[in-house]
Amino acid sequence: MTRMLRVRQSQTVVPFGVGAVIDINGESFVAAGTEHWPRPKEPNEVQAPRLARRLGVARFYAAPPTLNERFDSQMTKGAPYVRFPGWLFCRACRRMVRWSIRDETPGVAPQCRECPGTPVLSPMRWVQICRDGHLSDVDWRWWAHWDTATGAPVRCPNPKGPLSFTVTEGRFGLEALDIACKATGCGAKRNLLGILGRSGMRCLGRNPWEYDAEPCDQRTFVVQRNAGNLYYPTVHSALDIPEAAGRDVGPHPLADKVRGHDLWIHLCGLTNPGGVTALRATLSAQTGAPEDLIDELLVQERGELAADRTPKSPADAPPDFSREEWAAFTAAKPRLSRDFDIEATALGLDAATAPMWSELDRRIGRVVLANRLREVRVLSGFSRFSPESRQVPVNSARRSTWLPAVEVFGEGVFLSLDPGLLADWETDREVRKRVASMSEDLERSFQITRLQAAAGRSLAPRFILLHTLAHLLIRTLSFESGYTTASLRERIYGRAEQGQHGLLIYTAAGDAEGTLGGLVRQGEPPRLAETLLRTVESAAWCSSDPLCLEHTGQGYERLNRAACHACVLLPETSCETGNTLLDRSLLIGGNGVPGFFEGFADLARDAAARAVE
Repeated sequence: MTRMLRVRQSQTVVPFGVGAVIDINGESFVAAGTEHWPRPKEPNEVQAPRLARRLGVARFYAAPPTLNERFDSQMTKGAPYVRFPGWLFCRACRRMVRWSIRDETPGVAPQCRECPGTPVLSPMRWVQICRDGHLSDVDWRWWAHWDTATGAPVRCPNPKGPLSFTVTEGRFGLEALDIACKATGCGAKRNLLGILGRSGMRCLGRNPWEYDAEPCDQRTFVVQRNAGNLYYPTVHSALDIPEAAGRDVGPHPLADKVRGHDLWIHLCGLTNPGGVTALRATLSAQTGAPEDLIDELLVQERGELAADRTPKSPADAPPDFSREEWAAFTAAKPRLSRDFDIEATALGLDAATAPMWSELDRRIGRVVLANRLREVRVLSGFSRFSPESRQVPVNSARRSTWLPAVEVFGEGVFLSLDPGLLADWETDREVRKRVASMSEDLERSFQITRLQAAAGRSLAPRFILLHTLAHLLIRTLSFESGYTTASLRERIYGRAEQGQHGLLIYTAAGDAEGTLGGLVRQGEPPRLAETLLRTVESAAWCSSDPLCLEHTGQGYERLNRAACHACVLLPETSCETGNTLLDRSLLIGGNGVPGFFEGFADLARDAAARAVE
């Protein structure tokens, strides 16, 4: 059913996770569900207990390693991929072939058996999806034999006759592409004009790697196989922050037995007091552990200090990882571990030597160097057609107690702004008016749920400010730290209701590239101050100005203001919100809006002018 591809283990979560279509060397495949993953003797478990509690699973596993060219017979198979679409065509004779697993030869691409030289077959460019997350081939026989003039099918003497995918000279676009039936006595032919969008074909109710279909009455849509709405993965990530201090249970002989029980993970995620009481009693009966011990383990697991046996609030269950990470970076005495090694530093400026350094110093709060970070990324499911469509689990065979994950290591620089100056700036009438217009566009966005997960329920000016600053910092650091922009990522801590006012620029690559040390070095004094100076200077101009600076809505769903590819935007893998909710004018001013760094930028320009003189 499947073919082994050379895909990095870190790519099996994103971008080539379960349900994603991958084009490689002229062939096309789709990643199969985790129910088809091989089971190695020693599975690679990824430890992230707090993230597991949030997602309601027991554990995470990384994809099995792929075949090694030198030791093929000794290595286990990696994550499987299914050839998709099944309809292929020959670029020489234009004949279409319906490929199946019976036609596969391991390690050999499909070839045309009708042409001399057996050229490699190419996959058809269009596929069919529905809102319930199903993916299938386009029914090309139905398409070729449907008469749009009469609204009825054309009778064919051989319903399984050969098809061809031809190009008609003198036409352009989809109108020049034809699907023709080559069965004797048929001659049905139809071009592809109007194929994109609602197809009128029924949904098969399954994905290519699934054997069993489910009834599906959703409308089907034909899209290109690399279309943006074909695949929306649901990816969760968390930094490995040391657990908050709780009461130490000690080496109790039954503690490990309780934590290893199947009911333990469900108990940790419960919020209903009655459910907690009942499940705790059941767990106590099956493990022999006293309920007092289970309470102590819950306190230690959740990091709670509550004295009673019930959850302390109705929304107690999913922990807010931005809250925990913010607390870890801003703690006076942070808890450190092997995978969370941070140290506080400063800009190291002599404010008396230049007024501009004094202006910068009073705007910056805390600076923290992260010498080592560990991030866990988990894929829980995906959707098709839109992010708000039905979520398809990564394991369709049964309810799984684990999810696929990868762990990546890196370094970073944490930076916060002065909370007093930030709060005063946010109260400005023009600032709030500009952010309110962006908030209105956000409310109309079909990706509002995903964006609010990063920005918070209420879009705050500080989030847009910090987000734009993070993008500009990444662009500047890519010239100085030795990392490419695609190797740097951001985490924005801009939830006003939680008192957050900072950002983290970090590397988290699946190999040694994430730990070269160049990023931490740029965060040391006085390099970071110089980097911030160049960052603010770069924000003051764009090659698309004045159009960019004066824009009232650009980019995806008009969710950006003064931000475009020439000044602010990054590779989308680096951004939490997919290059949205950005505005340079909130940093350096413009359009009647006071910028948070406007005074510093003016002094920097004056100093540069005096230096030239």
